[in-house]
Amino acid sequence: MTDPLHSSDPRSLGRYRITARLGQGGMGTLYLAEAEHGKQVAIKVINPDLANDPHFGARLRGEVAAARKVRPFCTAPVLDAALDGHPLYVVTEFIVGPTLKEAITDTGPLHGSDLTALAVGVASALAAIHDAGIVHRDLKPSNVILSGVGPRVIDFGIAKAPVRDNPTRAGQYFGTPAYQAPEHIHGGPITPAADVFSWACVVAFAATGSDPFSGAIHDKARLDSLDYDLRHLVTRALSNDPAARPTVAE
Repeated sequence: MTDPLHSSDPRSLGRYRITARLGQGGMGTLYLAEAEHGKQVAIKVINPDLANDPHFGARLRGEVAAARKVRPFCTAPVLDAALDGHPLYVVTEFIVGPTLKEAITDTGPLHGSDLTALAVGVASALAAIHDAGIVHRDLKPSNVILSGVGPRVIDFGIAKAPVRDNPTRAGQYFGTPAYQAPEHIHGGPITPAADVFSWACVVAFAATGSDPFSGAIHDKARLDSLDYDLRHLVTRALSNDPAARPTVAE
């Protein structure tokens, strides 16, 4: 879903013509734009307060370099980026289709083979992300687009390399708590296992139409509508112990 441009929005960035708004978040504004020959792309323009922060700039450059390593299937590949000057922005492929959150809100939960296909598709995307040595860190229903060829995981705006020092400044928190692993919320090490926990939350949402937990993150998840095999896998993935969770390959 797109919204009209505001009077303060840019009409062009580099070789891209801005045509509409796609959304706005804590890091910046997402626009729909056209490249040469009318190809549609998505452009995330970083908020000025973050763009002026040298710590954030260093983190963004690392994230873009990492995102370029991700194999393109099941994701929105990074096509271009302006990482010096103002404004800072990142250009990705524009994926046509509703988000998982929009689809479930409009038509209700998924069941049977549709739910299994969603679970496998999102896990495949995470495998590609993890193979590039990065962790998504904000997997949630609004970051999964149901394209014509299957689910695509988008928004690598807060991804980071798990083996490097964390370049996020003290006191900053990135992510959506309802879909975050306990170690993420409590400031522990963030590894691919944290994305597996978020994957389980996303699958539970797709199956039920609501967040998997009724209260605190450690409450028992509502998984009754999942079939036995998938429920068993999701239950393991929701373990508070990262080492007890399955890998995305499983």
